[in-house]
Amino acid sequence: MPLEPKLADLPRIRGALKLYQVASVITGVLLLLLCAEMLMKYAFGLELELGGPDGFLAFVPVDTVTAVNLSTGILIVHGWFYVLYLFSDFRLWSLMRWRFGRFILIALGGIVPFLSFFLEVRIGREVRAYLAVREGEASASTDSEPVEAAQ
Repeated sequence: MPLEPKLADLPRIRGALKLYQVASVITGVLLLLLCAEMLMKYAFGLELELGGPDGFLAFVPVDTVTAVNLSTGILIVHGWFYVLYLFSDFRLWSLMRWRFGRFILIALGGIVPFLSFFLEVRIGREVRAYLAVREGEASASTDSEPVEAAQ
């Protein structure tokens, strides 16, 4: 029998879900930017430069960046947001008491393009439905307790 989340954890699950959804969207967008940057760098030999002599934002040949290298910046920012994404994944996974395979699947959302968007919708829908059912059961049991005590 799979483990169920504790009734006391239900309010914390809502917060964990919100953090997961925000981190999922940000990480997914940054992953797509990273993929586009890697395509430009390795297929066309260009990097994105901010504030250089070629203008405010310009593509320049690889290893000729003289100002802020946005290509490296995208890489670093995605890496840190992926850490936040993994933390939010772990927090939601542990509160929901899912199997370990679910944790790995959600973690892949930060490294497989577009997967984080699909998982964000699917996991969000699943968790909200679970919470609605579980909170409905909890409120029904608290409503029926005084009736049982009077009998």
